Amino acid sequence: MILVKIQDGADARWGVLENGRVHLLSAPPYGGITRSGESRDAAGIRMLAPCDPTSIVAVGKNYADHIAEFDSIVPESPTIFLKPVTSLNHPDGDILLPLKTLSRRIDYEGELAFVVKRKARNVQAKDAAGYILGYTCLNDVTARDLQRRDGQWMRAKGFDGFAPVGPVLSDEIDPLDCEISTTLNGKTVQKSNTGMMLWNVYELFAFITAFMTLLPGDVVTTGTPEGVGEMVGGDIVEIAIAGIGVLRSTAVCPAELASDA
Repeated sequence: MILVKIQDGADARWGVLENGRVHLLSAPPYGGITRSGESRDAAGIRMLAPCDPTSIVAVGKNYADHIAEFDSIVPESPTIFLKPVTSLNHPDGDILLPLKTLSRRIDYEGELAFVVKRKARNVQAKDAAGYILGYTCLNDVTARDLQRRDGQWMRAKGFDGFAPVGPVLSDEIDPLDCEISTTLNGKTVQKSNTGMMLWNVYELFAFITAFMTLLPGDVVTTGTPEGVGEMVGGDIVEIAIAGIGVLRSTAVCPAELASDA
């Protein structure tokens, strides 16, 4: 099933995407799929991030090749951090770059993410699939200079709009074996497979829920492969995952930054 969240007039509504139409739901999908009987032509619909997070939980250093490109050390357990919900951004949205007085290096990071279906605490890896609503793409936008300077990652990862998510939510992929790639202005810069993760999605789910409760609508993103790099104003970043689609974002300079370039 392919779930979407769309802008429908003044409302944000969930729906099932089938044969070019969005079949609207009468309630969010976490408690089950209940169709309202209404539908919309998918052409021209504005897609929203397919989630309703109280937490955006992220994972660092989960691909060995990405660890190597930063001359870092493979961790003994998953590296977990949080992005604020205000970092959430929509498909085909703009990533507003900060002023250079705040950061001079903003990177893209293409990742597979998943959305939580029901309240989860102390879930074993073998049971994790039953708690996942579906899978999507996420760009873990990072102020790389701040990450290195601060030592911890909250500020570097937490700017408004630094977590584009979408375009759809699918339960039809195998999260242990799917192709993921990122292009920058049409050039492929990341290309990998989720089978290269050090800890797979089910193992991450178990690790995270051992110390915190995940709630319906929460987002967990699973780390990025090698090939991360800088975005500048006007750049178009596209993250593609087989079976999900393409998450497209445009890096935008504020007027003050553009004039200082």
